[in-house]
Amino acid sequence: MYDTIADKEIWFVTGSQHLYGEETLRQVASNAQEIANGLNASAYIPIKIVFKPTVKTPAEITNICLQASAASNCIGIITWMHTFSPAKMWIKGLTVLTKPLCHLHTQFNAEIPWDSIDMDFMNLNQSAHGDREFGFMMSRMRKKRKVVVGHWQTKRVQEKLGIWSRVVLGWNELQHLKVARIGDNMREVAVTEGDKVEAQMRFGFSVNGYDSSDIVTHINAISDNQLKTLLQEYEETYTLTKALKNQGEKRQSLIEAAKIELGLRSFLEEGGFGAFTDTFENLGELKQLPGIAAQRLMAEGYGFGGEGDWKTAALVRALKVMNTGLEGGTSFMEDYTYHFTPQKAYVMGSHMLEICPSISEGKPSCEVHPLGIGGKEDPVRLVFNSPAGPAINVSLIDMGNRFRLIVNEVEAVKPMGELPKLPVARVIWDAKPDLDTAATAWILAGGAHHTAYSQALTTEFIEDLADIAGVELLVIDDKTSIRSFKDTINANEAYYHLFQHGN
Repeated sequence: MYDTIADKEIWFVTGSQHLYGEETLRQVASNAQEIANGLNASAYIPIKIVFKPTVKTPAEITNICLQASAASNCIGIITWMHTFSPAKMWIKGLTVLTKPLCHLHTQFNAEIPWDSIDMDFMNLNQSAHGDREFGFMMSRMRKKRKVVVGHWQTKRVQEKLGIWSRVVLGWNELQHLKVARIGDNMREVAVTEGDKVEAQMRFGFSVNGYDSSDIVTHINAISDNQLKTLLQEYEETYTLTKALKNQGEKRQSLIEAAKIELGLRSFLEEGGFGAFTDTFENLGELKQLPGIAAQRLMAEGYGFGGEGDWKTAALVRALKVMNTGLEGGTSFMEDYTYHFTPQKAYVMGSHMLEICPSISEGKPSCEVHPLGIGGKEDPVRLVFNSPAGPAINVSLIDMGNRFRLIVNEVEAVKPMGELPKLPVARVIWDAKPDLDTAATAWILAGGAHHTAYSQALTTEFIEDLADIAGVELLVIDDKTSIRSFKDTINANEAYYHLFQHGN
């Protein structure tokens, strides 16, 4: 599920014009090639950066934008105006460009050569105003883009380009993502509903429904050798409770869980799905709710949403793709219960079963316990705590006239107790700026109880995603106040009303 980087490219496109003569244009091309090579060698940028010849005319600009839009391996372009590139030349190209764009506002040299600077140097190094001309045109055209300012050799600039490159990788995944909705959403639940047609138009991913019998068909085709191999993998990877070990009283539960995992994986692979949902109300002939199956599939990179939550399933998959190769994991999550004390309030995030072991601290325990709902056999699940450290919770909701992304920055903490009787994976976090403000803002924003929780990504990733998708973003962080947050919500209502009618 993570073989999404190797063949992807980001094109580096430099703008200029014929005004400066061939010698200057050769220098522009040479400098741009060196910058592209430098970015391509950066440890912070995981996607291949491909140098493209300098564009100097409206026809050249339009042609490179058409090529980028049509090339399946090109997932975005970085633009830079080394000299002054009259921006009316860019109108048609920017109009036809369908790939995300990052505007790198840099210059080849870091410092002014005080003793030798002359007008030849000035004519060559005009990014300070060439990029402003280009920026005006994109603003005039209401073109969403990432703007990165600073010298191209600095860590800060390369880190920002790396974040953006990971986001466009996730965006590219969304363009082709297929979400399998196994059963419907949990009955009478509002937030897991939404407009799947509009979602496909806005984000690219498709959502279609399937029955649990589709999984059972694959379960019935499992070989004894496949089952034996997976059971051995469970035994080697996790700490099995005594009841689940060979000859244990609940061994059959582990066997059934393994069958469900094998059948579900086979179904997803055959259909080319990158994300899925299920619900305890539509299990059909499945003997237990997929617990360890959903957890392990998420750890492999699949997106997941409980109770039919297809929006969160797609979001988890996109964030996992962005997360590739980074420390820390990403998981489906739910705000479950609170820890209120006079000194401090915390959230316990968890779910019935399906928390991804990519956020596990240490070796998970493989256990079986009653679920209490759904009317099926006791499901097998991985139980663990999550490590302390910064993280984000992200919610994607359908507001009726638009989609909204909501982010709450949090700090995960070590549990204050051992939790010996809690048979689920869990994480404890301190919501910024405090639980009172964070929960109030989240509820005012309409944030879902399901989220994508990530210890690897930051708010900047989600900001870039919202810009590329053209959707609303609300951020709850250590600077949030309820009064200003309400003002932002109200202003956004007016903005998106005008935006929708203006397009």
